[in-house]
This record gives sequence, structure tokens and C-alpha cells, in this order.
Amino acid sequence: MNHSIIKLSLLGVLSASLLITPTAVLAKDTNAPAPAKKLATESQPKKNTKLPFHGKLKAVDQTAKTISVGEMTLQITSATMITKADKPAKLEDGVIGEAASGSYLKGEDGKLTVSKLRFGPKPAAPEKTAKPGSKKEKTN
Repeated sequence: MNHSIIKLSLLGVLSASLLITPTAVLAKDTNAPAPAKKLATESQPKKNTKLPFHGKLKAVDQTAKTISVGEMTLQITSATMITKADKPAKLEDGVIGEAASGSYLKGEDGKLTVSKLRFGPKPAAPEKTAKPGSKKEKTN
């Protein structure tokens, strides 16, 4: 009787190991190559990404609240920050033919909404003053 219990136990262990083996073999096959990732230059621009623009101001439409710079027609909103010579300005301050630059967002409807607009050339950056004693002088 002891031999039949041992045989049944061994048969049970053997059949259990045969049932577990196929799932273990399938689980080991996880080293498949990763899917190819798109490069940042190939992907579409992210939504709400501010894009720069600059060029000569071609037209200002105060009724429609739009400006034309180059081939683009840009929408001005109440949230648009407009400056001229580093001071707050209005849409009326834009002069056709002068430089205009800033950033815009492309909406889902295709409209280009300006977030920042600067009329005129970029103001010169203030010069950095040299700290006294920062440059070593050669003594003869």
C-alpha cells in the first residue's frame, strides 16, 4: 500500500509540473524588442506649445482684432500681452512696415492666437558692467 501512495504522489507531482511548464515557458518570452519610438522632430507639436513669429507687420485689422505678419494672419485676444519699446501698448500702436514679433498658439480650429506681441525692434540688452579686479593686469 505504501508503494501505491508513493506512486500516486509522484504521478501527481509529475502531472502538476507538466501543467506549469508551458505557462513558465511562455512567460519567459518577454524580451521582445521595444516598439520603435518616434523622434521628437517627427512627432506633431504638442498642444498649447507657443510658437515664435517675427517679420514685418503687413496689416492691422482693429475690427477683427487680427494682424498679418509675413504670410500669417494672427488673432489678438484680451489675454494678448502687447508691448512697444518695453512698455505696454495697444493694437492701434502697430505701424505697418515695422518689425513685429512674439509667440502664438495654434488652436484646434486652425486659428493662430497671439499670446505675446512686440511692435518694433527688440530693445538692446543692458550692458554688463565688469567687476573691479575681475581681470588680472599684467605688470612689466
